Amino acid sequence: MSILQHILVYITVALAFGYLVKKFLLPKSLFAGKKRSSKTCGDGDCGCH
Repeated sequence: MSILQHILVYITVALAFGYLVKKFLLPKSLFAGKKRSSKTCGDGDCGCH
């Protein structure tokens, strides 16, 4: 039972560390999905080309 608790603690610490690295150290551009523009293309410079 003690081994299982150690494994769960290590997994929890690894997940927390991974979250902190993602949150503070990695650039946000890696995780930014495509944002949909509310403007329609064709009217002036919409920035879609």
